[in-house]
Amino acid sequence: MTDMTSQAAKVTEAASQTQVQADLRKAGLQALIWGAVAAVLCVPMLTLITAEDFSRLKLLPNWGILPVAVGIFAGLAFLGSMVAHSEGASDVMATLRWYAQRAFQALAAWFLVGLVARFAYQSITNDPAGTTIISTAVLLLALATFLFFVTSAAGEAAFQTLNKYLSRAYGIAMLVAAAVLPFLPFTDRYILDTAILIVTYIMLGWGLNIVVGLAGLLDLGYVAFYAVGAYSYALLATHFGLSFWICLPLAGVLAAFWGVLLGFPVLRLRGDYLAIVTLAFGEIIRLVLINWFSLTNGPQGVSDIPRPSFFGLEFKSSGPGTFAEFFHIPYTPLQRIIWLYYIILAMALLTNYVSMRLRRLPIGRAWEALREDETACRSLGINTTNTKLTAFSLGAMFGGFAGAFFATKQGFISPESFNFLESATILAIVVLGGLGSQLGIVVSSIVMIGGIEVLRNLGFLKQIFGDGFDPIQYRMLLFGLALVTIMVYRPRGFVSTRQPTVSLGKSRAISGELVKEGHG
Repeated sequence: MTDMTSQAAKVTEAASQTQVQADLRKAGLQALIWGAVAAVLCVPMLTLITAEDFSRLKLLPNWGILPVAVGIFAGLAFLGSMVAHSEGASDVMATLRWYAQRAFQALAAWFLVGLVARFAYQSITNDPAGTTIISTAVLLLALATFLFFVTSAAGEAAFQTLNKYLSRAYGIAMLVAAAVLPFLPFTDRYILDTAILIVTYIMLGWGLNIVVGLAGLLDLGYVAFYAVGAYSYALLATHFGLSFWICLPLAGVLAAFWGVLLGFPVLRLRGDYLAIVTLAFGEIIRLVLINWFSLTNGPQGVSDIPRPSFFGLEFKSSGPGTFAEFFHIPYTPLQRIIWLYYIILAMALLTNYVSMRLRRLPIGRAWEALREDETACRSLGINTTNTKLTAFSLGAMFGGFAGAFFATKQGFISPESFNFLESATILAIVVLGGLGSQLGIVVSSIVMIGGIEVLRNLGFLKQIFGDGFDPIQYRMLLFGLALVTIMVYRPRGFVSTRQPTVSLGKSRAISGELVKEGHG
């Protein structure tokens, strides 16, 4: 009996080794194929750059980037093939995810403490040695906490408790960090401008989330409402002299009106057909802005758009009734930027509050029913016409608010600012963050918009690839690779769990793997 058991174990082990070898061969073949495809595609796109030579352009070779691109494609293909074919790969990925969750929670818990300690220490003294000691202590405490989590039953219980409360603490910490950002020692004009841009996209993502994430209506023309809000404010302010606070609600109402106009023709459309019509609507609005020269000034755009005042106090260097004179402080151009930052932050928080409240109302539950199954939604007696129109109009209204802010922030708008790439970026933020997830949209906006800005500061890459290497030129390539990677390993977005709107008894988060398309 023992001999038969040992022989069966040997046969099983041999079969397992054979399967692993077969999986490795398949993965290696996939890596070679995709590496070759990447080499062919990357030669014209990456290895040849243009340079100005007096009155003409010439092509210069840049072969240093080719091995990196081929290696990335081949590595992704190898990992994807192993995950798809290997039976043990899922167990390995689950184990890695288990350790990664505990490491992240340990680091996040002490990071918040260390951030407060460093800020308090820097407020008292500017000794750099002290901040280094605090950072080192935070890393050591995080490592000790991680080992405690993974080596004992008490650590596992502590992790579950910490995970329960930290999920709420993340949102509070983000809100506090956003509120004090303009007054941090390292904050300058560049950081504030980047923060304003990120918060603007967060607001746009939350607005589109009503249409795509809650109602399940694929909208590829959301930038049209963004443009309607921007041009509504610009034209009303420049032609009629209305203030920002009067034009802001008007811009939202006009954008909502256009949302209803879009909603009527697409009431009977679903899926791809709905996406095509909304894409066409976005392009129609852009072409109208270009060709209606008498109203929109065509491609030249609208300039000299008034800036918002602080309750009637202008942000000027001199003159009566200025912000600096009223508060008896020196004038700096940063004062107006800080005021704009708090305006868009308040608008984004209002968008989030309204969205969360609407989701708990009957109309919000009707949106979710429409998203899951429109036929079943009709059979329950829900008016799908009104449900779709409210989703389009409310989502468009928040897009119009963001457009009005964009116009007053820039002081100049033109049709080139509202192309299809903007719609694609906003939709990508919603999808990557997790459809229906408010926190996921915040994370994806910071990663996508802030990540592009980080590329501008990667000057050390020139030492590797040469002085002619500019990371900004490859932002769309890196952006596409990031999208593919996230969609392969996190197909339901960064945050794939959802809290049920209505529940019997205790409400619990639902994993994205247990519900349709990651909705919970």
